[in-house]
Amino acid sequence: MDSYQKINNPADISVIVIYFLVVLAVGLWAMYSTNRGTVGGFFLAGRSMVWWPIGASLFASNIGSGHFVGLAGTGAAGGIATGGFEWNALIFVVVLGWLFVPIYIKAGVVTMPEYLKKRFGGKRIQIYLSILSLLLYVFTKISADIFSGAVFIQLAMGLNLYLAIIILLAITALYTITGGLAAVIYTDTLQTFIMVVGSFILMGFAFSKVGGYEAFVNKYMAAIPSNVSYGNITIDAKCYTPRQDSFHIFRDPINGDLPWPGLVFGMSILALWYWCTDQVIVQRCLSGKNMSHVKAGCIMCGYLKLLPMFLMVMPGMISRILYTDVVACVVPEVCKQYCGTPVGCTNIAYPKMVVELMPNGLRGLMLAVMLASLMSSLTSIFNSASTLFTMDIYTKIRPRAPEKELMLAGRAFMLVLIGVSIAWVPVVQSAQNGQLFDYIQSITSYLGPPIAAVFLLAIYCKRVNEQGAFWGLIIGLLIGLSRMITEFAYGSGSCVSPSNCPFIICGIHYLYFAIILFGTCLIIILAVSLMTKPIPDVHLYRLCWTLRNSKEERIDLDADEQEKPDDKDVESEENEKEPGCLKKAYNWFCGLDQQKGHKLSKEEEEAMKKKLTDTSEVPLWRNVVNINGIILLTVAVFCHAFFA
Repeated sequence: MDSYQKINNPADISVIVIYFLVVLAVGLWAMYSTNRGTVGGFFLAGRSMVWWPIGASLFASNIGSGHFVGLAGTGAAGGIATGGFEWNALIFVVVLGWLFVPIYIKAGVVTMPEYLKKRFGGKRIQIYLSILSLLLYVFTKISADIFSGAVFIQLAMGLNLYLAIIILLAITALYTITGGLAAVIYTDTLQTFIMVVGSFILMGFAFSKVGGYEAFVNKYMAAIPSNVSYGNITIDAKCYTPRQDSFHIFRDPINGDLPWPGLVFGMSILALWYWCTDQVIVQRCLSGKNMSHVKAGCIMCGYLKLLPMFLMVMPGMISRILYTDVVACVVPEVCKQYCGTPVGCTNIAYPKMVVELMPNGLRGLMLAVMLASLMSSLTSIFNSASTLFTMDIYTKIRPRAPEKELMLAGRAFMLVLIGVSIAWVPVVQSAQNGQLFDYIQSITSYLGPPIAAVFLLAIYCKRVNEQGAFWGLIIGLLIGLSRMITEFAYGSGSCVSPSNCPFIICGIHYLYFAIILFGTCLIIILAVSLMTKPIPDVHLYRLCWTLRNSKEERIDLDADEQEKPDDKDVESEENEKEPGCLKKAYNWFCGLDQQKGHKLSKEEEEAMKKKLTDTSEVPLWRNVVNINGIILLTVAVFCHAFFA
């Protein structure tokens, strides 16, 4: 490793310490002031959130340090096209707030598998989806975020990668396990603010260092590493020369690294899966006070998603100009010496700029921001993953588990998740030419489309039934896994030493593969549903779009399965003795102390249920958010056209 300016000056260290104290204080305040003793309080923040924390939290849960490392790295390697991934979200946050969330709220659900259970009945889809979501969390989110955060710590402090990972997780686990969703949302809001300000400052330094936008365009095209041969082998020029189309979002449909039909259609399928059906994202929206707050939160998140192109992709490209030999290295031995992996060092583009360009104090703040963005996305995922596990899997194994046992099971499960994710880090390090962002998108392309297809049809096609949905999911999963496993078995290779995976499997671009897989799943779901008998309307009131406003009583498909609690349980609860002081303190810290309130009457329960499933809006605010939604869509079209 060449000698980095390690973070060892008092200014940087004190900024980092103060920062984490503030975050812990916000977490503790949220913990103290909200009700975490019930499942609804811990997992949904009691449906009391207003629009700005929702918008900030949507953005912060989405932008982890994986984005800073991955977007900047892919930008350094291939130009601005990855920014198109981010801008696609401008359209889908509107789809989420206007078309999907109203249905979820009317259905009165906490998790996405729970929605499918109400819509289709039976247990197999719910369990399948919970397990698949957890797999996706491990493969794409947790391991990628842990890896990218560790790359930062490794560069800044010169620690070993795995030691860096352990330090990171210890801090993160502490405040997720104790705080619940409200703590996560408030700390996210604080972190979004600092993240945006910090990366704006870095962008300013980067552009001034390179000499403005014009100079940036010219110098990027000339950023070629000096060392391009090893032994007597000369590396093909296309491996280290910046692409001719570096400054276009839409690229050649056949030879492009991100072909435009894939970016428009394939990416939209992944965005539909991520923004409209993913537990982490939807859970933020379900905590909103009312529908107008949810929509306004989505719009705010949309505007924030304009920024990554300028705050991450372009600085990544500038990093290639400033540190060409390191960031754009192509010789495997040289790369291994610079960043520890032979396939390329684009992943260190952003961390290297933070460490080299920022003045003391600001560098500490920026590192704290990176760790914060990493932690905010990890906490969101841990919270959602434990929700999924507890509500959808654990309750099947122990149908009568008391609430306290559920809370403990969810927390123990987080530890298992962390272990599996750490074991997966080496795969992340070397996949997709060492480009983290491409790795995340490719895994999503193999596993996400079947889920997107099922949710789309569940909401917009009344005729679809359980058999159709189930077989669509299973066959889609088998097709996706076969591609994913083959690709990892052969290795994705790099430009210098391409993988010898057969063209029929790996030759199709992953975004095209997503389109094919999505189409296949739609056909299977519709075909099987039409061959089997439909679900009567009485089970579907307020669960699909055409019946969303019906007032009739809905009979749940599994109404006869829901058991009445035993009288014995009620008695044993009443005989419970007052806990001691230590036990009380432990229960408070873990949010397990249920306040024994008065039992709600039938009318109060009805009113409570009505509040949780209410989607009405004040006409004035409804018009305000609708107009803003249209403006946001116009901005999205303009941005795509300007950089096309």
